[in-house]
Amino acid sequence: MAKHGKYDCVVIGGGHNGLVCAAYLAKAGRKVCVLEKRHVLGGCATTEELWPGYKVSTAAYVISLFQTQILRELRLKEYGLRILPRSPSSFTPLPDGRSLTMGPDEALNQREIGKFSMRDAAAYPRYEALLERVASTLEPALGEAAPDPLPLPSEWRQIGMAKRLRDGKKLLKLFGAVKALGPDLPEAVELLTGAARPILERWFESEVLKATLATDAIIGAFTSIRSPGSAYVLLHHVMGEAGGARGVWGYVQGGMGGLSDALAKACNDLGVEIRREAPVHSIHTDRAGVVGVGLEDGSQLTARCVASSVDAHLTFEKMLSPEVLPEEFREAIARIDYSSASAKVNLALGEPPQFTCMPGSGVGPHHHGTMHVGPSLDYLDRAYDDAKYGRPSNEPILEITMPTSVDETIAPAGKHILSMFVQYAPYHLAEDNWDNIKVSFGDRCVEMLARVAPNVPGAIEHRQVLSPVDLERTFGITGGNIMQGAMTPHQLYCFRPVAGWADHRTPVPGLYLCGAASHPGGGVMGACGKNAATEILRDKA
Repeated sequence: MAKHGKYDCVVIGGGHNGLVCAAYLAKAGRKVCVLEKRHVLGGCATTEELWPGYKVSTAAYVISLFQTQILRELRLKEYGLRILPRSPSSFTPLPDGRSLTMGPDEALNQREIGKFSMRDAAAYPRYEALLERVASTLEPALGEAAPDPLPLPSEWRQIGMAKRLRDGKKLLKLFGAVKALGPDLPEAVELLTGAARPILERWFESEVLKATLATDAIIGAFTSIRSPGSAYVLLHHVMGEAGGARGVWGYVQGGMGGLSDALAKACNDLGVEIRREAPVHSIHTDRAGVVGVGLEDGSQLTARCVASSVDAHLTFEKMLSPEVLPEEFREAIARIDYSSASAKVNLALGEPPQFTCMPGSGVGPHHHGTMHVGPSLDYLDRAYDDAKYGRPSNEPILEITMPTSVDETIAPAGKHILSMFVQYAPYHLAEDNWDNIKVSFGDRCVEMLARVAPNVPGAIEHRQVLSPVDLERTFGITGGNIMQGAMTPHQLYCFRPVAGWADHRTPVPGLYLCGAASHPGGGVMGACGKNAATEILRDKA
């Protein structure tokens, strides 16, 4: 039955950014309604009971980037959020029976890397220190709306003096932080704009270490480790402290939906109305700007402020009438790159993977963190070579986690959940379609894992394969792109979503972006939602 209502602000999408934005608006006294198309909240950060007793993080699977300020201000721990640290945090088994285990323990890293190269063992702390210095320089810029510094034509947007002053202060602050890098500046520029492979080859000589680190550069992106811009993602593994310390990634107890549940409880206590199974059909406008939204069931909600946490394609090209947007803005939105080559395979296992390089039964420390299948840089390059011609990788890259190694609440006793995030699975195929081949591709991923953990095929009790097309259908992410648009230099900071509109505002007065389509982009950060709420309250004070 159609429901109507009048609100100060309507938030489209109940992902983590949408919920964060709603909470901050409600905390400031606004009457807010969140509309989520699915039966479950969280967007890509969700938990679903796919099989009886198995609570699966169907998409996003680890947390670190989520801002500690949001955790504190919204009291999410009081609402039940528990983040479980992972130590060790990384395990790379090799076909020749060797392995590399790494984590927050510096002595462990030295011993493990030293098995392959004493030179690399000495270099690794310096490499980590460089990344941490650059990351700490950038992190403050993530916690505020991006400036719009480009000299764009005045007819595109009228920017007032107050905003120009704010933008100038932001740029000056960033300039000062970058200046403080001193002799690290050239390497910092390369990390921000360059390719991951040449950087890692300059720092290290052992193939397994380079490959383990390089995986971080391409997860979730349709790009090669040789491509400019891939190095930026290396910084993410040392950003964020939600896992308990800088660069420590953790599991959310109960699955990633535990974050969304805590946010929903915070929203409820702040008076936010949350409607599930309420897909939005259109955003309504008049000459003055936004007036509300229309739902697919015929409901009409009135609001002079709408914050969209879905991507720019859906917001501007599906939910709005074309004539309300300037032509140059529509063209810029149409150029956004949503290229995607990610798939997800979720497994329920009767026993943990038993790696030939790490004999033994039961759960070991190596199961705690991310297990990598991708033993060399050339392996990673070959996987990309398949995908760039529209073929799923013949030997895909696997980033594997087993949250049941530290969380006993998400599976029946003695059982385990294995999450495989897969590169590369191109959204656009040269031949056939994903609905026809996803089962065989899932088989191939299991086969790759079985090369180093031969017990896995026989331990599988349930399986879910999500192709990039499934990711698009299920989570409403264009092209299956988990970042709501590629995280390449021309689509970041003052260029996200498009140049001239980096501050969460849009050409339609009262319409804002509060999801990963806006700065600072993808990842379970919450910053997009919080930054958007700050700008909305600035306008609607």
